[in-house]
Amino acid sequence: MQQYATRGVHGQTVEIIAQRILTGELAEGDTLDIAALQAEFDVSLTALREALKVLAAKGLVDARPKRGTFVRPRANWSLLDADVLRWQFAHQAQPGLLADLHELRSIVEPGAANLAAARATEADLAALESALADMAAAGSDVPAAVEADLAFHRALLTATHNELLLRMEVVIETGLAERDRMVHGAVGTDDPVPSHRAVVDAISQRRPAEAEQAMRRLLEKAVQDVARLGDVPAPRDADRDGRQ
Repeated sequence: MQQYATRGVHGQTVEIIAQRILTGELAEGDTLDIAALQAEFDVSLTALREALKVLAAKGLVDARPKRGTFVRPRANWSLLDADVLRWQFAHQAQPGLLADLHELRSIVEPGAANLAAARATEADLAALESALADMAAAGSDVPAAVEADLAFHRALLTATHNELLLRMEVVIETGLAERDRMVHGAVGTDDPVPSHRAVVDAISQRRPAEAEQAMRRLLEKAVQDVARLGDVPAPRDADRDGRQ
């Protein structure tokens, strides 16, 4: 368990079991051997049970009398849970996840940009401008570039003043963070500022349709950025304009 040493015993246990479930090493319906896991992780039965409670709360496992603790079907997993999303991206447990993320963003973010152009306050515009400034300053600093991009998309959703749209942040931000780490860490990455600047300018000028189209163009560029990495499934059924 040395590779998980910085996460604490409880976190280590949760993450390793989750990884095995998400990658299929522990398949749907498999019963967990509690005694073997306790010996492998060298943890108390209480600590192991607490870890399993976390996984149960996320829909990954369940426990029944006479059957024990078993892996639940994927349909029962809390796929929008931030940890479950992070684990899937971190362990590449779902090959089509980036394509799914792009489809989700194509549905949500152009509409969010449209609403933001109509509703953004001065504080919202300042947050978008601040994110752009941080993006420009990040340069080749990958963690800084990732955080600036997340701040931009967080500010965009906030500027819609729609609480349900804002709740999409956990899905978009978790997936986007992993996608950004791959893209910004690659050699020859394009400057992200111009495509984001176009969205902010349209929002600032109160032009909803232009903001929506600028966001669509930004998402098209995002697809191209990922495609350059190779071995990443393309978005499905894109039309000639790059829209889903």
